[in-house]
Amino acid sequence: MSGFRRPPSLLLTVLVLLLGATACATRTPSPAPAAPVEDPAAAFPAQIRMAGQEPVTLPQQPKHIVSLSPTATESLYAVGAGEQVAAVDQFSDFPARTPRTDLNGLTSDAAAVATRNPDLVIAPEGADKLVEGLRALEVPVLVTPTPAGLDEAYGQIETLGQATGHGRQAREVTDRMRADIAEIVAKTPKPPTPLSYYHEVSPDFYSATSQSFVGGLYGLFGLRNIADEGVPAGAKFPQLAQERILQADPDLIFLADTKCCGTTPESAGERPGWDTLTAVREQRVVALDDNVAGRWGPRVVDLVRRISESVTRAQQP
Repeated sequence: MSGFRRPPSLLLTVLVLLLGATACATRTPSPAPAAPVEDPAAAFPAQIRMAGQEPVTLPQQPKHIVSLSPTATESLYAVGAGEQVAAVDQFSDFPARTPRTDLNGLTSDAAAVATRNPDLVIAPEGADKLVEGLRALEVPVLVTPTPAGLDEAYGQIETLGQATGHGRQAREVTDRMRADIAEIVAKTPKPPTPLSYYHEVSPDFYSATSQSFVGGLYGLFGLRNIADEGVPAGAKFPQLAQERILQADPDLIFLADTKCCGTTPESAGERPGWDTLTAVREQRVVALDDNVAGRWGPRVVDLVRRISESVTRAQQP
């Protein structure tokens, strides 16, 4: 009896399947396309416009930045431009590794700044003479005015990111700030009636109204600012009479003059008549970090968190 013979068509089908399977098993997969690498320098030349300021043209990515604004310095490091910062002013103390000098954004002249060979200078609001001198020397200058609110602060950080070739990182920073602040405010318990507060800028009773940037942060929590009463429209940093503070009897007192002037909750409580204040008696006098309270960079989130903690404690029995 002859052996079983496979039909030619069936044998051919099996061979095709085997060869196909072998080929699939041994074929080297094609490498995935490489993710595009961001080239910061590719964004230049660029025209940069800070809100409320004249546009500045940067022919190439700045590599030798002089920052004379402590807030801008913090933002530059936060967006990843720290290695491009060659020198900062004497007040730019955060982060600790900043290359501090004796420069001062409001008193140094253009010649002193130009000796640092900057290809971009970040100047504070009010440095008009310095800015004019640097522009005469054809040094690009960005002026960073105090923002009216958080949206302008976010825009300033993003503009600094664009100016340094770190636009994506800057947007990540501001997105994170927005999310963190929104979460902090949402989780803070709301008092049945608005709590009042006094924000002290200096021991001679200069304060900040709701029209100021820091006043707007307190407004996120619905707090009532005692400095708003009886001051000219648009005033931001009025000097209050001590009698007015005593009469207003704020629920919370925030001291933003601890580093500059050595004010503490204890020393404030020893002022004439202050032992009668609700905030003093209830231990609701809060010491703030002067620099955090006076700047509008990424550490604004820390200040918002500090206010939230104080508001929460004030409602606890």
